[in-house]
Amino acid sequence: MAIALGGDEDDGDEFGEAHEINVTPFIDVMLVLLIIFMIAAPLSTVDLPIDLPSSSAVPQKKPDKPTYVTIRADLAVAVGEAQVKRIDLAKVLDAQGDPNKERRIFLRADRAVPYGELMDVLEILRTGGYLKVALVALEGLPGGSAGEVRGGTQALPPLKP
Repeated sequence: MAIALGGDEDDGDEFGEAHEINVTPFIDVMLVLLIIFMIAAPLSTVDLPIDLPSSSAVPQKKPDKPTYVTIRADLAVAVGEAQVKRIDLAKVLDAQGDPNKERRIFLRADRAVPYGELMDVLEILRTGGYLKVALVALEGLPGGSAGEVRGGTQALPPLKP
């Protein structure tokens, strides 16, 4: 409760109530939340260094918790940011929190990865029961400048079992 000193009212009370809202605690809470979100936001992104090819396809809406499978330039395979062996890829995907094999898997591959290696990983996913695979590429026109490029995905039709 706040008080007003030296007001115009003279009701015999030396300290009268001030009818104002003190917003300082609200501002303090908002600043703390801002700092928490500024720290937490960069930690929630997958950050493996790969050189993605570009695509001019219309981007699809990304789910809340996407599952990324990445093939790096050295042909190492990773689920999220954890590197896995190719033979264990389906087991690692099964062990994740969502047991649904109908969920979309986002496959990212470095530009230097040979086409045969990409097809091998797609085959491993298909034999593991994961038939909905989306290829991740950079948006933009092929040969365009790097300033025009944004991240996007191109969804493929489901693989045939």
